Amino acid sequence: MTAADVLTRRELNRATLARQHLLARVSMPAADMVAHLVGLQAQAPHCAYFQLWSRLEGFDFAELSGLLVSRDVVRIALMRSTIHLVTADDALLLRPLIQAALSRDLFNNSTYGKGVAGLDLDEVLAFGRELMEEAPRTGAQLREAFTERWPDRDAPALAYAVRCLLPSVQVPPRGLWNRSGAIAHTTAEHWLGRDLATDSTLEEVVPRYLAAFGPASVKDMQKWSGVTHLREVVDRIGGLRVFRDENGTELFDLADAPRPDGDAEAPARLVGPFDNLLLSYADRSRVISESQLKRVMTNNGILRGSLFADGFFVGAWDVVRTKTSATVSLAPFAPVSKTRLAELEAEAARLLEATDPGLEHEIRVTPEG
Repeated sequence: MTAADVLTRRELNRATLARQHLLARVSMPAADMVAHLVGLQAQAPHCAYFQLWSRLEGFDFAELSGLLVSRDVVRIALMRSTIHLVTADDALLLRPLIQAALSRDLFNNSTYGKGVAGLDLDEVLAFGRELMEEAPRTGAQLREAFTERWPDRDAPALAYAVRCLLPSVQVPPRGLWNRSGAIAHTTAEHWLGRDLATDSTLEEVVPRYLAAFGPASVKDMQKWSGVTHLREVVDRIGGLRVFRDENGTELFDLADAPRPDGDAEAPARLVGPFDNLLLSYADRSRVISESQLKRVMTNNGILRGSLFADGFFVGAWDVVRTKTSATVSLAPFAPVSKTRLAELEAEAARLLEATDPGLEHEIRVTPEG
């Protein structure tokens, strides 16, 4: 590792946006972008579509639906114990590396941890695997089966144990564009016809995180992944550059990764709901303040779409669709220049053309002050 240089907040911002392909859209297959970002947080069924649209030139929403149907990408619990949309290869590679965090999520849960205490979890998981590989099962179906098998135990806790301890994917139509469906699971191995990786290492994942999110601190890496003790992993990776932010925090980066000047142009963007850009750092100040995050994220963890101007968060956006119309509401949290607002409105118009070309379009600006 080389000697540390200081990166200003704007330099850190521009480096991050460059890695995220938010300084300029690129032309590449959607699956390649999913792989580059090491997955997209996908708590809501359609948020990954908006996340890809903001980064890919000419993104066709049907392309991602096709990848889900062909099983080239899947929806699975991974980083931070949240649902992510990842490539099939990454589902098999990452899940063993993230498993300790998922197990911690179960056993540290005050309700579900107690609900599985004293049980033979191997028996529970074998029963869950048999059920889900016989046919994809919804949570209600799993709970009903667990109640019948273990009538004196907490069925929701057993279902949550399966969710945390047994790698399982949400099968289509869940996640398909303009489709709806109950959340139904089968095992990743059954759906993909392959076993989980047995030789994956964090040393190969951390550089991928840096390629998409760097420069970053060890705490940032741990926030993104939910995995602890990553400093020792970083120390084993050779060739990293070392920087510091304006507060003196040590940041690591790939030597040849892009780091534009702080005055590089950053166009207006409508960043999708649940975007990892806002969720994958212990210190989010490179893109958003903590007070702003509290305004755009609800108490139960729903993260709205975000407005970005000059590289930084300036407000929220939402889209409402009916049978005949689609409306994007732009809600700046603070004054935005006429030029920047016009750029945001133009982005909103492009979004509506991509999502609803046959409907009436409307763009509303409703400052939240």
